[in-house]
Amino acid sequence: MVLSETDVNRLGIFFFYDAQGIVDDYLLTLLDGLTPFFSQFTIVVNGKLTDTSRARLLRYTDADKLIVRENKGFDAWAYKTALDSYGWQKLDKFDEIILFNATIMGPVYPFSEMFEAMDQRDLDFWGITKFHKTEGDPFGRSPYGYLPEHIQSHFHAYRHSLVTSQAFHDYWDNLPEIKSYYDSVGLHESLFTKRFADKGFKWDVYVNTDDLEGFTYGPITFAVKQLIEQKRCPIFKRRSFFHPYSDSMDQSVGNNALDLYEFLRDHTDYDTDLIWQNALRTMNLADLMKNLHLDFVLPSNHGAQLSSGKRIALVMHLYYMDLLDQTLAYARSMPAGSDLILTVVSEENAELVRKKCKDLPYHADVRVIQNRGRDVSALLVGAGKDLFDYDYVCFMHDKKVTQLTPQSIGDGFRYKCFENMLPTKAYVENVLQLFEDNPRLGIAMPSPPNHGDYFPNFTFTWGPNFDGTEEFLHDTLHIDVPLDDEKEAIAPLGTMFWFRPEAMRGLLDLDWKYTDFPAEPNDIDNTPLHYIERSYAYVPQSNGYFPAYIFSDRFARIELTNLAFEEREIVRAISDPWIKKTLEKTKHSVMKGKRFRYTILRFIKNIVKRIPLIGPALVKLRKRQLNK
Repeated sequence: MVLSETDVNRLGIFFFYDAQGIVDDYLLTLLDGLTPFFSQFTIVVNGKLTDTSRARLLRYTDADKLIVRENKGFDAWAYKTALDSYGWQKLDKFDEIILFNATIMGPVYPFSEMFEAMDQRDLDFWGITKFHKTEGDPFGRSPYGYLPEHIQSHFHAYRHSLVTSQAFHDYWDNLPEIKSYYDSVGLHESLFTKRFADKGFKWDVYVNTDDLEGFTYGPITFAVKQLIEQKRCPIFKRRSFFHPYSDSMDQSVGNNALDLYEFLRDHTDYDTDLIWQNALRTMNLADLMKNLHLDFVLPSNHGAQLSSGKRIALVMHLYYMDLLDQTLAYARSMPAGSDLILTVVSEENAELVRKKCKDLPYHADVRVIQNRGRDVSALLVGAGKDLFDYDYVCFMHDKKVTQLTPQSIGDGFRYKCFENMLPTKAYVENVLQLFEDNPRLGIAMPSPPNHGDYFPNFTFTWGPNFDGTEEFLHDTLHIDVPLDDEKEAIAPLGTMFWFRPEAMRGLLDLDWKYTDFPAEPNDIDNTPLHYIERSYAYVPQSNGYFPAYIFSDRFARIELTNLAFEEREIVRAISDPWIKKTLEKTKHSVMKGKRFRYTILRFIKNIVKRIPLIGPALVKLRKRQLNK
């Protein structure tokens, strides 16, 4: 069936779900692009919808065409609900029915290009992109034993020739119950195309990816830049930015989301700020950090030409006077004209610091604070709201780790922090330019340590602090961001970071008092100080800013060597015959119904114990957890 008429009678059905019931700006851009092609438009919302968001959607349809229903049945039953609201007699009068959902973003190119092209094709149904045939069935639902080639359900178009068929009526009238994502894909999306193709109905997709057969099963995920750049695909998936990174590493080198984002930013008119608005509200920072590679390696010998007029401050908490010369040496990396806010815990120390600062080319404000709350109170009380006078702030503190033996382990952590924060003037200029180039960058910090006793903490960054951090964010700061104790915490472990003060609204502007912090002595973990430390990146997220890990080019060489060494040692350990035998026992334990998480953690512990360098670190961590 060809749609040759200029005035096509086309029905649009849009499915929307958001956990908070919020309609972000990217959806308005999507609807602005598509609704001009519809004669009628119905919106189905699963779950809640805020009053503001309801008003936003009513710009596109009448109140009786906005259906808010219980969050059941995923997209398939939302579509069915809309179709049922019309009935087959009314639906049979449309030339075409479009079903689409909020999992896509666009348009990158005008949708008019797509409709003009597809209207000329003799088809019964079509879509924008397809998923290629796979030999296996990961969802366990396919009657064929494999996933057939199929149109992806984020955009389905049904022509009159299909809609009026009894087969189509029977399909939707008898749609099976959809209880999970696996059901939605396995029972509906992956089977729909083949089911109707086998009945003789003709189908196609706007973005032809036959040339990618064998290259990838899902071109919209693993060849998305190619689809947009070479095939003028008008849409892309939100999921690109929170796709499980294990799958990205299984099927690619992990480059796809970054390629997509940078191409959209640099070579199209699509406003990438729409991506950030939605992503920072709805996505876990750990997923964003990996998929968008929010790690920046910056030169330490060649600086950027900074714009004039920026107000910059270094806040430094100085506790160990025997480290004073070492710590202040890094302060010399700050740009000329910066202010130094230096906090100490006694007037005696203040006098010593003032003397040491006489030769520094900065205005130094030495403040005596209470010895309660350590570096956290130094920032939130000692400097506090004064920092809103600045555009960018660097927060540092001297660091001496005495609970680890030998102390060179703790000093390595200090070294990593300082060498990735203030190694040279040129590097600092590049950090500031990074903020200038990325208006949504809120905090930049060193990555967690991964050497010696710190090795397990690189993976288990929450430690015992997840519940306390979640409670602090929710109950004290009234912040609601996606958190998951199964995903790594994104945090400046070590509490040293660059930040944009506006990104810290809700934390920095509270009326903090020293009595808000625990008195000494403090535990080495699971205290309010540790909860606040793990909140420093989530506060900016709640304000619409993203975090980044930063590395000097020199330290990046060390980091890459360390990570490569640890990965090789782990693989060697896993290849050990004893480990293989343990793995078989672990599988047996799981099959017998023992607690899966406990069994796997015990297996990992046994693996790591066989690695001479990092085994003892995990054993120490486990002992500390048991003692608590």
